[in-house]
Amino acid sequence: MERRNFIKTTGAVAAGVGLAGNLAYANSVKTVANKLPKWKGFNLLDYFSPDVHNSYAITTGDDFKWMADWGFDFVRFPMAYPRYVKFDRSKDIAPEDIYNIDEAAIDQVEKIVDLANKLGLHVSLNLHRAPGFCVNAGFNEPYNLWKDKEAQEAFYFHWGMWAKRFASKTQKQISFDLVNEPCTREDMNDQHSRRGPIPGELYREVAKKSLETIRSHNPNHLVIADGNNVGSDVIPEIFDLPIGQSCRGYFPHYISHYRAPWVFKNPDDAPKPVWPGTIEGREFNRASLEKFYAPWIDAVNKGVGVHCGECGCWNETPHNVFLAWFDDVLSVLSEHGIGFALWEFRGTFGVLNSGRKDIQYEDWHGQKLDRKLLTLLQKY
Repeated sequence: MERRNFIKTTGAVAAGVGLAGNLAYANSVKTVANKLPKWKGFNLLDYFSPDVHNSYAITTGDDFKWMADWGFDFVRFPMAYPRYVKFDRSKDIAPEDIYNIDEAAIDQVEKIVDLANKLGLHVSLNLHRAPGFCVNAGFNEPYNLWKDKEAQEAFYFHWGMWAKRFASKTQKQISFDLVNEPCTREDMNDQHSRRGPIPGELYREVAKKSLETIRSHNPNHLVIADGNNVGSDVIPEIFDLPIGQSCRGYFPHYISHYRAPWVFKNPDDAPKPVWPGTIEGREFNRASLEKFYAPWIDAVNKGVGVHCGECGCWNETPHNVFLAWFDDVLSVLSEHGIGFALWEFRGTFGVLNSGRKDIQYEDWHGQKLDRKLLTLLQKY
């Protein structure tokens, strides 16, 4: 064989071997598809407050239509259980009251779910305030979900009631998000008291029994558990269970909750938010976001379904800082097939009527639309 042809031939073989090797390597590091859909949408606060006379926005048919028209397919519905039980509201709720379901209130939730489903939106029901626990103070619970079996039985009762009511719904239509942002707290009535994670095996016990209760009414019902330690930590103790997990898009809180009085005891002491940049001696940037979400991305790669059930920014953060940070948050999540739900649709975190003082709103059928935020959400 002439030298020129030999070089040509052996070069082609080497290239082929190299190409095959590269393809083999690529196939060996396949990205695992997220087991949960990449839903994107909003939290709706109709039943968020335990007070029946709450001041939160009530969702309308137009709201659902706008969401669908804008390309969204998901709503999370965080509920305070006192909102749909009957008791003497001049007194603290008692354990026996918690079983006294207000059927009219339940019917209203069902109407909301049906309306959302008709417009192609998935609804994730969530107990933001469950019997014996809420991450927020402001309501006197008669017992503790993480310590008292009586509270846990009431918790299972409520999820059984909801699962039975929606037994005919498919996974495409509804999911059941067990309890919002579980954590321990030194003083349940002090919003600023120190918090910590629920012991993993205890969380597993409660989640597993809830799963069994829910699926006793429909074996295909989709169940999701919020991350431990106020939603920030994955729950490895339930990786083997058919339960999705929900993370949060609030890191760092210096940006997402700038000057929020339920986070900062003295809002005037809140450090000025920047993105990227240094806040209180710590450097925050896209790399810090990737590090924060690494355990969640690892969970996806281990076959766990992950969704970001809450994300966003209170209206005191400068709008340009908010959008720059949020673009990075959504980008990191999106790259791994993780969807999101903005807290909230209408209100201080929302795309409508947020009350920000540093932007020019667009009139949207009488509502004040943050067009730049909407455009960012639609990007992902």
